[in-house]
Amino acid sequence: MRVIAGQYRSRVLHAPRGQDTRPTSDRLRETLFNVLAPRIEGAVFLDLYAGSGAVGIEALSRGAQEAIFVEQAEAANRVVRANLAALGIRGKYALEPRSVTAGLRRLAESGRQADLVFLDPPYAHADEYAVVLNLLGGECSGVLGPGALVIAEHEKRRDLGARYGTLVRYRILKQGDAALSFYRIDSPDPA
Repeated sequence: MRVIAGQYRSRVLHAPRGQDTRPTSDRLRETLFNVLAPRIEGAVFLDLYAGSGAVGIEALSRGAQEAIFVEQAEAANRVVRANLAALGIRGKYALEPRSVTAGLRRLAESGRQADLVFLDPPYAHADEYAVVLNLLGGECSGVLGPGALVIAEHEKRRDLGARYGTLVRYRILKQGDAALSFYRIDSPDPA
């Protein structure tokens, strides 16, 4: 697994051992960042279920101001730290070593906001999609900065809901066995 583009292009990234972490494929990461290209420079990127940190590191490589990695598994956190250290990344990230729900609540309480939010829970924990998207569209919506986007990676055959609280899906991209669902805050029509 490598960083695809930007400052750390072609640098090798490591993934946690075992079957619990399924890194986002290079091809799907490239598709994601082609879509996000106009929004990435200077953005705060929230990488939920960070795993190896590859998606957040890709955001930093392409000019994000900061990446916030939320990951509960200690083995994965060690890999994220090792990947960041190997690339010499300092001071441009935060690591939240807790569950995604606890991490979102903590970020909301602290007033932190993100411009781009990426979530990719283990496919075996499909119930996590609804839990996290409902939090982002409700109780923890304060984590989303003005015009923020939320992107969920999921199995192509799994259809995520079109709406979660104030979040509304506006785009789906399918590639291989995976898909990316794009959400934003539903803005009321002006009267």
